[in-house]
Amino acid sequence: MNRITRRSVLAAALATPLLPAVARAQGWSPTRPLRFVVPFPPGGATDVVARVLAERMQEKLGQPVTVENRTGAGGNVGVENVVRSAPDGHSILMGTTGTLTINPHLYANMGFNPATDLAGISMAFATDHVVIVNPSVPAQTMAEFVALLRAQPGRLSYGSGGNGSSTHLVPELFKLVARVDMQHVPYRGSAPALNDTVAGNVQVMLDQLPSALPMIQAGRVRALAVTGPRRSRLLPDLPTMAEAGFPDAQATSWGAVMAPAGTPAPVIERLNAVIREALAESATQQRLAAAGADAVSSTPAELAATMRDETAKWGRVVREARVTVN
Repeated sequence: MNRITRRSVLAAALATPLLPAVARAQGWSPTRPLRFVVPFPPGGATDVVARVLAERMQEKLGQPVTVENRTGAGGNVGVENVVRSAPDGHSILMGTTGTLTINPHLYANMGFNPATDLAGISMAFATDHVVIVNPSVPAQTMAEFVALLRAQPGRLSYGSGGNGSSTHLVPELFKLVARVDMQHVPYRGSAPALNDTVAGNVQVMLDQLPSALPMIQAGRVRALAVTGPRRSRLLPDLPTMAEAGFPDAQATSWGAVMAPAGTPAPVIERLNAVIREALAESATQQRLAAAGADAVSSTPAELAATMRDETAKWGRVVREARVTVN
């Protein structure tokens, strides 16, 4: 199993400095409010980061930037809404690992292709996942959790943000690596899945850290490990998957801002510059860090390369885990 790490996702994105892009792109300005489509319900990690970024963008662009949550079909409904929008810079998308690089392997008739029907603007964030369990689960460590799963295969259920989402694929990667079995229960977004994990209707989730963090801090779920390459500064006592004995279960999710294909280059350049400037600000970085996400920007070309690499990597997970959306 190939490792899916923050390093592979972010190497290209971190390669280019901010200022040249900012200096180049001053030619286009929006003439009306922007729609920033999030293809998942409010409250999840993608939504949290989009709202922070929208606030900074509207200050820099001089027009309101309104977040719209358009859910359904593993995020495809929201993505298609932007794909079908006018390519004039006034409709943008917060795409994710799942919607941009996993769904093409799962949906044979999406009606669009993220690689060709969207134009990348910039990476926006990266975040680890965290293994959380309802407090009723009798496991205090990853070793105890894996032993429980092996002793009672299929008894515990894990919630996800939907078939094919990162909160589905990351647990499937863990199951492959650890050789354990859990039942999958898909939801329409990570927030309702998290709510049911807290309630005990499902017992496990490998949620993105930003959305899970408040429930961890409140003691409503128990955290066992993070999936990133290093410990989280917000949960410094929590081991990584590698430290828990499962280095090949390491994984990082990310989000990127996209526009409809055909959006003019000057528009892409201006939006890229504004987003990168916002993400370079210490206040923005601190707000994302407080939520468990890292601010990560890129050029459009670097984002395209990341999407190609991630599409190939997650395609292998889909095939090996035999993941379907049915």
